[in-house]
Amino acid sequence: MCGIVAIFSPAAPISRVALENATKALRHRGPDGQRYWVSPDGQVGLGHARLSIIDLTTGDQPIPNEDGSRQIIVNGEFYDYECIQKELEQAGHHLKTRSDSEIALHLYEDLGAHCLNRLRGEFAIVIWDGVNRTLFAARDRFGIKPLFYALHDGALYFASEVKALFAAGVPARWNPQSLYDVANFSGHQTRTLFDGVFQIPPGHYLVATDKRIQLSRYWDFDYPRATDHVPERSDAEYAEEFRYVFEESVRMRLRADVPVGCYLSGGIDSCAIVGLAARHHSQAIRAFTLRFDRPEYDEGEVAKEMAARAGAEFYPIPVRLDDLADNFCDATSQSEVLCVNAHGVAKYLLSRAVRDAGYKVVLTGEGSDEIMGGYLHFGRDMMLSNQLSPTPFASLPANGKGPLEGVKRVLGFVPSWIQTAGAQSAKVRGIFADSFLQEFKEREASRSLLNDIDVAGQITGRHPLNQSLYLWSKTVLPNYLLTNLGDRMEMAHSIEGRVPFLDHRLVELIRSQPVTQKIHGSTQKYVLREAVRDVVTDTVYRRPKHVFQSPPATLDPNGKFNTLVQDVLRGPILRSIPLFDQQKVVTLLDSLHAGQEGLRVANDHVLLIALSACVLQQRFQLSA
Repeated sequence: MCGIVAIFSPAAPISRVALENATKALRHRGPDGQRYWVSPDGQVGLGHARLSIIDLTTGDQPIPNEDGSRQIIVNGEFYDYECIQKELEQAGHHLKTRSDSEIALHLYEDLGAHCLNRLRGEFAIVIWDGVNRTLFAARDRFGIKPLFYALHDGALYFASEVKALFAAGVPARWNPQSLYDVANFSGHQTRTLFDGVFQIPPGHYLVATDKRIQLSRYWDFDYPRATDHVPERSDAEYAEEFRYVFEESVRMRLRADVPVGCYLSGGIDSCAIVGLAARHHSQAIRAFTLRFDRPEYDEGEVAKEMAARAGAEFYPIPVRLDDLADNFCDATSQSEVLCVNAHGVAKYLLSRAVRDAGYKVVLTGEGSDEIMGGYLHFGRDMMLSNQLSPTPFASLPANGKGPLEGVKRVLGFVPSWIQTAGAQSAKVRGIFADSFLQEFKEREASRSLLNDIDVAGQITGRHPLNQSLYLWSKTVLPNYLLTNLGDRMEMAHSIEGRVPFLDHRLVELIRSQPVTQKIHGSTQKYVLREAVRDVVTDTVYRRPKHVFQSPPATLDPNGKFNTLVQDVLRGPILRSIPLFDQQKVVTLLDSLHAGQEGLRVANDHVLLIALSACVLQQRFQLSA
């Protein structure tokens, strides 16, 4: 993985200083070298900060095609690329490198935007097509790799992180609408927290010419309709086909020219990956495990048992609450999102330990819950699905005005995770400024979410569980989980995270299976458990889902984390953000008396949203 920057200025030459400043801001993503390319007319610039994983000697970017008329920069990995390299050479292409990145350039030459259908992996790419004077940018199907863009002073800017856009001169301002949306449903597919800064949605590409900018979708989940016929097959057959594709996904992601490790928790997702990776790795694979000093949050013993079962080298990384306090500000500025728990900081520390151990690549378990309904709220949707009326609007009251009525009007029911988000957002709204609330009081929070979703094409007529999974995968998955628990925390320390569960062929397989393979009675992720039973411990096989959470920030009234929360939220930084009401926050802080652990746990996400907003305000000097 790497950091990429592009500037397209049709009316005037680009600023080389802006290009260099933006690329330098991404040095943590690519410490192994920085290179630039500027078109002969000076109107296009590409920057690349490289993390060397494949083809360590000749894989520098930007990479030109044979005659230099097209250039590519890539952040990501393409799997099974050697087969495509052979195809391209047989078709007459002359490859300049042996890296996986170059295949996307030549596939684009031959197929245009349709090249994306041939790419398997996690990626964000930008291609300058000088022949057609077109800038082409694309993001992988699930949003594993980020790609932001902004229009400023007649130029179009792209970067792997928002901070690089700011370094290039894009104004740093809050987007109040986005802040309100994030407080409700984890954000928007295209907008970000920052005014004028957008993201290419997962499964989309952008085409820019001198006169237009257009976003187009190239992939989606395409869940079958509930009335579609599904052939009768046994559970064993479903498990066997899942195992084949999943094991292939893991095996492919072990390919690298540097050492590869695995993150390991006590959950079946990472344990399944370690169990299969151990079968395809030439040496004992190293398994990196977080160890919290609070036993109710620690999964270390379960992970240690799993490592022994797989013959993996167990590498525990102790994390204390004070460590989370010491690193909260740095981790948040890397994430560029509002935090609801310090688990992202824990992943930041985990990635740092992996780097210090001499590794650049790890396999991670993110995405499993999103494709197989692993969270408890998905189980509730499954349980309630048989009670739903087949007529979408039959259960609706006339002229409903509640905060979630918009969701109910469109879907016919309210997914459980949205109900939970609605309850949590009410708490967050409790610390917003009255003027801010007044501005948005007539707006339906759900409308911003659903207006951006292809309801007719992707949701209507689907099983309620698949509807819920789809909405979660378009919001929480890319905007929070793959950011604050994935790419941004890993790349902060130049670590490439690879996500076997989000291989699109695996997702398309589980999509085709009955929903009962996801949730079977009271068993969640049923097909996964059956498919990997022979490579995980009995403890892991039988263990229910435990959400990855770190101890709450204010859990220890005398600890450094609580001191950080109290000092920052009572200080001048929060006062400078007009979207919050500091007095409301102080009142909440005053209510957290010693010994009331339940109250501290219940309000952790509210306080950390305010605290992370203060960090972003200070680090990026944001204006309202």
